[in-house]
Amino acid sequence: MIKVGVVGAAGYTAGELIRILLNHSQAEIAFVQSNSQVGKSVADVHTDLVGETDLIFNVEVDYTVDVLFLCMGHGRSRSFVEQLPSDYKGKIIDLSHDYRLKKSADGFVYGLPELNREEIKSADKIANPGCFATAIQLALLPMASAKALSEVHIHAVTGSTGAGQACSSTTHFSWRNNNASVYKSFEHQHLGEIGESLVQLQPNFSEDVNFVPMRGNYPRGILASLYFESSLSEGEAKELFNEYYKEHAFVFVVDKNPDVKQVVNTNKALVCVAKHGSKMHIVSVIDNLLKGASGQAVQNMNLLFGLDEAEGLRLKPVAF
Repeated sequence: MIKVGVVGAAGYTAGELIRILLNHSQAEIAFVQSNSQVGKSVADVHTDLVGETDLIFNVEVDYTVDVLFLCMGHGRSRSFVEQLPSDYKGKIIDLSHDYRLKKSADGFVYGLPELNREEIKSADKIANPGCFATAIQLALLPMASAKALSEVHIHAVTGSTGAGQACSSTTHFSWRNNNASVYKSFEHQHLGEIGESLVQLQPNFSEDVNFVPMRGNYPRGILASLYFESSLSEGEAKELFNEYYKEHAFVFVVDKNPDVKQVVNTNKALVCVAKHGSKMHIVSVIDNLLKGASGQAVQNMNLLFGLDEAEGLRLKPVAF
């Protein structure tokens, strides 16, 4: 059994991670750490786990585990890693943005399995991708791999859980419900990791990636709508996508525009490809907390330890 520790275990991504790991046949949670919830029952904070676990939040970290999942806020993971005991021998999977970019990676491998599967298998430290970045990259990687990508235009909408558990003026119910808004137009922090991945596959790519993120009035899920000029036919593009993803367990190329409910509560990504005149249009949907965070983190753990990539991640969609 893989001994697992979860650091910063009180938030949304940690709650989802714990839920998955409790049902993972090859993993055992050794401890869950939280500075804010010390001594409390995990099920009292993550109330969907009532009857599922008797784990208690600790303040201390057990460094004898095989893998540490870091679910702390952005900026805190780096400080934690820099203070790790020199004799820690386990793996690290960081869910923050601290190590995603090459200039600050410090030995971390960017953990998008559909891009870096082989590198992930032999890594010790994984930087888990961002949620928007995951949905958008899965819509673009096949085109970049064929050196066929041009300037990209993206509109993508995310649920409120993408902003984390702490309440803010744009996440509380009375503002978010029956509402929609644009934010961080053309300057979202996930653009950096998207750009690095595209250049990895299409080295001469220097076109703009125009990204307009939107807040949706629902809790979870991302829908990304992308288009760009392309000389490929729709059939050629679909063949390209099917070939690229044929060995990947969680990405499915579909013929009809997908919706968020098809992927919520799963680690799946659905991608639809269509041609309209000279423009290629791609729609990508994921659950921001699973394929966009905790599910992908477990997928990376499975790769690190030589397990079936889908172990613990055969989850039921919430269809209604």
